[in-house]
Amino acid sequence: MDFTTLTINFLKELSNIFGSYGLGIIALTVIIRLAMWPLNVSQQRSMKTMQQLQPKMKAIQDRYKNNPQLMQQKMMEFYKEHKFNPMAGCLPLLIQMPIFILLYSSLMSPQFISMAGQSKFLFINRLDATLKGNAGISNDGKFSVGNRDTFSLNKNIKVYIGDKELENAKLSNPRNAVKVQGDITPGQPVDLKISLDDFDLKFSQLAQITSAEATVTDNNTREIEKVKFVKSGDNLIASVPTAAAKSSFNYDVLLLVVIFGASMFLTQKIMMATNKMAQADPAQEAMQKTLGTMMPVMLTATFLFIPIPAGVLLYLIASNIIQVAQTLVINKQLEIEDDKKKNKKILSEKDDLPETKKVEAKEIKNTEKDK
Repeated sequence: MDFTTLTINFLKELSNIFGSYGLGIIALTVIIRLAMWPLNVSQQRSMKTMQQLQPKMKAIQDRYKNNPQLMQQKMMEFYKEHKFNPMAGCLPLLIQMPIFILLYSSLMSPQFISMAGQSKFLFINRLDATLKGNAGISNDGKFSVGNRDTFSLNKNIKVYIGDKELENAKLSNPRNAVKVQGDITPGQPVDLKISLDDFDLKFSQLAQITSAEATVTDNNTREIEKVKFVKSGDNLIASVPTAAAKSSFNYDVLLLVVIFGASMFLTQKIMMATNKMAQADPAQEAMQKTLGTMMPVMLTATFLFIPIPAGVLLYLIASNIIQVAQTLVINKQLEIEDDKKKNKKILSEKDDLPETKKVEAKEIKNTEKDK
């Protein structure tokens, strides 16, 4: 199953509903966050349970600090006794990572670039653009290239036997099917080839192929060109004019990176404020505060060097904003649950009290005065 294609098709449907691919990405973020709501509730409930158990856990750690093996055993017994899983809070993070990778690969894929890569949203010029790139104009009949550029094909390719199109002609691995023959010299035609062995066709059909038309993407510049290939031996070959690529810096993507850093910093602050550990170890609290500050800075700095598409940054920003709202709502729900439990416990304790006999006050006479 091609999850990249499924993701792109789903984004296309969302964009048709909401009117743009940018709103489609935000809608996808909302759907994912709502689907993960039960896991987020479980995560925050686990964090609140850890707050309540923290003093006892610290007491066990202090008592058995000279015997790590016994301390581990006692901690496991403690977790089992209180039905607490310390790893429960990590599950949402583990699930989000494959989603992030899938969205990244989808927005960087030739399929998305050829379909909606040049889509604009608010101040974003292109949803597939990264911070640094090489400028190139798609569908102008030539590639803007550098010496080390690589190319990939869209999944759909038209293969011909004479003037008749061959149906069901598919490449086994379209992303790596097209190869550069020789070196790339900007300003001179680049020679591309596709091996017939990359097609899922019968030998009799391969022998009859005469030409093909394919959408070729320059993986470095994100430029798209429709290229016609002709058969030569066991390959389909093409020669495409080129020009030297001009480097560009996308300030709209830089602004997205800054907004992402600010949204993550806000998320960390709110998470720490709403889930502050009661009677926490000062050293541990200081470490958490440092991590809460350094993590957004480190990730933001990383995105300045790793080519992250604008669409993925839009997803991350929307996800952070929704997470803040979710955290506040879920914590309010958990507080209401805790209050109900406390009230129920108080009422239960009152019901358990034995009935007492009412004692009436008696008048005490002053015998000294009477005498």
